[in-house]
Amino acid sequence: MAKTKSVGGEMSFLDHLEELRWLLVRSSIAIVICACVAFTFSSYIFENIIFAPTKTDFFTYRVFCDIATKYDLDKSFCAAKFPFSLQSRTMDGQFSTDIWTSVTAGIILAFPFILWEFWKFIRPALYDKERKNAVGFILSTSLLFFLGVLFGYYLIMPLSINFLGNYQISTVVENNIDIDSYLSLIKTTVISCGLVFEMPIIIFFLAKIGLVTAEFLRKYRKYSLVIILIIAAIVTPPDVVSQLIVTIPLMILYEVSILIAARMNKRKLKEEANG
Repeated sequence: MAKTKSVGGEMSFLDHLEELRWLLVRSSIAIVICACVAFTFSSYIFENIIFAPTKTDFFTYRVFCDIATKYDLDKSFCAAKFPFSLQSRTMDGQFSTDIWTSVTAGIILAFPFILWEFWKFIRPALYDKERKNAVGFILSTSLLFFLGVLFGYYLIMPLSINFLGNYQISTVVENNIDIDSYLSLIKTTVISCGLVFEMPIIIFFLAKIGLVTAEFLRKYRKYSLVIILIIAAIVTPPDVVSQLIVTIPLMILYEVSILIAARMNKRKLKEEANG
C-alpha cells in the first residue's frame, strides 16, 4: 500500500497510525503462526517443559538438593514427591489450557520479530548511526528477554513451586491445584522475568531522552537492593543461599544499567558541547 506523505516528506499523524496498525497486524500474524507450531508440539511442551518443575528430579531441584546436602541447609528440595496434584475442573478446561498456552508460547517465540517491527516503526525518528545498530538492538534485546525467561523458568519457578507446593496451614487441607492457577504462575513468572531483564535496554532509552541519569540510579541503589531482596525473600525458601541466587543476577542487571546510563549521559553532554 502506498504511503501518503504530508508536506515536506514527513509522515502525518494518520500515516503513523496506519503504520502502527500494520505493525500490530504483522505481529499478530507472527504470534498466530508460532502459536500453531507450539500447538502442534503441545504434548512435548506440557510433558517436558510445563510440568517438568512439578517433578522432584527436575534439574534445579537436583542442584539445590546437592547444595543443601553439602552445606547442611534446608532439605525441602530433596523430597521424593510434591504433596499436591493438578486438576482441571471444567469440561473445556484442558482444551482451553492447550490453546492459551500455545498463544503464550507464540508470544515468546515471536518476540524477536515483534522487536523488529517495533524497530521499523521508530526508525524514521532515529539518526543514521542509530539505524545501523538495528541488528545489535534486536540481538541484545532478544537475548536479554530469553535469558530472563530461562531465569524465571529454571530459578524463580522451581523455588516458587517448591515453597507454595509444600506450604500447608493444616494437614486437613489437601493441595489439589487447578491447572489454570499453575499455568498462571508459570506465565506470570517467565514473562515478567523476561521483561525485567530488559532493564538495561529500558534504561538506555530513558537515559537517551534525559529522563534517567547514572547519578539518579546510584542515589537510589540501596532502595533498589531492598526491593530486590524483598522480591527474593517472597519467591524463595527461607534460606540465604536461595535468596542470593535470585538477588545477584538482578543486582548485576541494575549495575549494568548504571554503566549504560553513564555512557549515554556522557554522549549526550558531548553532543551538546559540539553544538
